[in-house]
Amino acid sequence: MTHRRQLVQDGDAGFLLPTVLSVIIAFSILALAVLTVIINNFFVVGNTVTSQKAFDIAEAGVNYYMWHLSHNPSDYKDGQTTPTTPDPTLGYGPYVHNYVDSNAVTEGTFTLWISPQGNGSTIMTVRSIGQVNGSSTTRTVEAKLGEASFASYGLLADTEFWFGNNETANGPVFSNVGVHMDGANTDTVSSANATYVPQAQYGGDGKSHPGVWCSTSVTTPVNCNTRNKSSWIYPQPAVNFNQVSTSLCSLKKIAFADYAATSGLAGLNNACSQVPTTRTNAYIPRISSSFSAGKGYFIQLNTNGTYDLYSVSAESNNSSVTTYTAALTKTLIASGISLPPSSVIFVEDNVWVRTNPTFHGRVTVASGRLASTTQNTSIKIVDQMLYTTKNGQDAIGLIAQNNVYVAPYAPPSTGSFNFEVDAAALAQSGSVTWPLYYGYGTSGTCTKGWVAGNQTFTFYGSVATRLDWTWNYSSGGSCGNMVKDSSNNTWFSGIEHTTTSYDYNMLYGPPPSYPTTGGYNILSWREVLTQP
Repeated sequence: MTHRRQLVQDGDAGFLLPTVLSVIIAFSILALAVLTVIINNFFVVGNTVTSQKAFDIAEAGVNYYMWHLSHNPSDYKDGQTTPTTPDPTLGYGPYVHNYVDSNAVTEGTFTLWISPQGNGSTIMTVRSIGQVNGSSTTRTVEAKLGEASFASYGLLADTEFWFGNNETANGPVFSNVGVHMDGANTDTVSSANATYVPQAQYGGDGKSHPGVWCSTSVTTPVNCNTRNKSSWIYPQPAVNFNQVSTSLCSLKKIAFADYAATSGLAGLNNACSQVPTTRTNAYIPRISSSFSAGKGYFIQLNTNGTYDLYSVSAESNNSSVTTYTAALTKTLIASGISLPPSSVIFVEDNVWVRTNPTFHGRVTVASGRLASTTQNTSIKIVDQMLYTTKNGQDAIGLIAQNNVYVAPYAPPSTGSFNFEVDAAALAQSGSVTWPLYYGYGTSGTCTKGWVAGNQTFTFYGSVATRLDWTWNYSSGGSCGNMVKDSSNNTWFSGIEHTTTSYDYNMLYGPPPSYPTTGGYNILSWREVLTQP
């Protein structure tokens, strides 16, 4: 019996040894697997941290260039002079910067590529490639940056606004003083003041009103008492109109630089005081050394992207004149003139302008006698001005040293019509307006009015004015050629029924080299998964 029990115990030992070995092996395999997972996780976490750092560094590159543009808004070469020719896909670059953290440790680099949109646009694309020291991992961020311009508003004024109940404002409206908004609005209406006292000519009653307000007596077409006022925002930071004078000087330099005949003047310290007699496609000299409000140039913008140029020796003040051909004494200088490379035409005198019949292209027409402190020029719209397309491909900028007028002979004289002007109009020191008096003086005969419901005026684009803006004047009594609207017993000069619509394509795609209000914003942002 004892011998048999020993045999059983030896068998148990033979059975347990493989079992123990199997358990040890299993635990060893499990431990190795766990260790492998831990090691892999260390690698993954390390790579993730490195990748995230590279991403953060790439973002820092975009932020750096935003800062750089605040000091050099038109620099697309990161303060460098090379390359002369940009990469067709990526733009100017590569520009490599060390990324230094808050502890003064250089953690990596970001490489920049800057691609301007061109043709006077304020939009550019910045591509930033981030890389951590000691790693081949890179992350790429691409952002579109745009600077707000004076064309970023449907209506912008350095003085107060008054929209009548028959006027509609489509697009953002801003005043540095206040807005009396009796008409309809489709976008934000803002003021730089929390409260103000409107003047009588803007519907004021001698009392203080909010920065944006409407008359409680107005109940149609929009009811002031029940309308939604959530889009009325005030106070907001004011817009500085003083920088427009600097912008006119910049436009003159741009026009000088376009052609060899005047390019030598562009870099002079007193470039804007220069008055050469040489005419190029971009620069049109003074009509004469003496200044007259009735003399200057007539520009006709053509459908094929060219323009015709006439000299104007006189403008009629006859109140019976109903067309620009009868109002202007003009002589053809040249036709089919190609737009200059910059698409900026600077005229050292007054300008009369129309399209024939539409305009296809992007152009800015600037008017100013910058060498004089007393001779301020104006631009007069003498007929319809129409884009060929309204998708951003076409744009017309009109920048006047003094006023931008809609001439009293510009609309059709009789019958049903929708008179239209497509443009971004900016008056540096004057108004964008319909003239109350023929001849644009401060006294004389009141201009004609149109009051029928089928006689309408549409302004499509952007208005920025130092002083007044209006497409009509109203009165309780007759004056000159004013016309009475019997439905409200009111006399009108100009077109009573108007719509002012904002061209939203101008928000960050304004006319070429249009004056800016300062400050770049990020319009869009994305991570690029492929490397250049």
